[in-house]
Amino acid sequence: MIYKLLAYSVQLIGGITPRRFVFLLKAKSYKPEADSRGFTLVEMIVAVGLFAVVMIVAMSTLLSLVYANRKAHALQSVMNNLNITLDSMTRSIRMGTDYRCGGSSPSNSDCPSGGQSLYFESRYGDRSNTADDWAYWYDQNTKRIYKSEQGGAAAVAITAPEVNIESFTFYVVGTTQRDFVQPKVVITVKGVAGSQARTETTFSIQATAVQRSLDL
Repeated sequence: MIYKLLAYSVQLIGGITPRRFVFLLKAKSYKPEADSRGFTLVEMIVAVGLFAVVMIVAMSTLLSLVYANRKAHALQSVMNNLNITLDSMTRSIRMGTDYRCGGSSPSNSDCPSGGQSLYFESRYGDRSNTADDWAYWYDQNTKRIYKSEQGGAAAVAITAPEVNIESFTFYVVGTTQRDFVQPKVVITVKGVAGSQARTETTFSIQATAVQRSLDL
């Protein structure tokens, strides 16, 4: 009876029908059932645990990709630097003459067992003056390769600091004239690229240079 009187009054004021007003009052007075509930504590713990496991697996995969990317960049930097260095060395050695392995004036210019330095007469030099000989050698303290165009003086490093050369060897054969063997220099390089243990990459490279001028 009260709902009908209120509904009639509202109808007179705002134009709402009595049935619609009664429906609105009942809808506002609706309360959820007593057995309606949300997540329990156990369900929340299980959900959070599963989320944590998924995130740990995803982060470990992401970190692996980051380290792999850094390792690839380190190796690419090393290969670019060494390719330029070895290409320049082999081109200069091929155009040069009078190879001397192990020093500026060794007793035996050949070193089939290997040496860490190489001197030779460049195509622009004077054979009577060894002061303008070119030289390449490996420094075990700095683990870098050096070059000199003044017989060993005024040396400059030709490998990047992030490239650690562990082993660098020249193998020279055929320096004796008229031995029917063309002078040849074989270069072997081994080292490590990368500044961190996880991104370090070992490499091993070999290059060969044969003297262009005939050994007559």
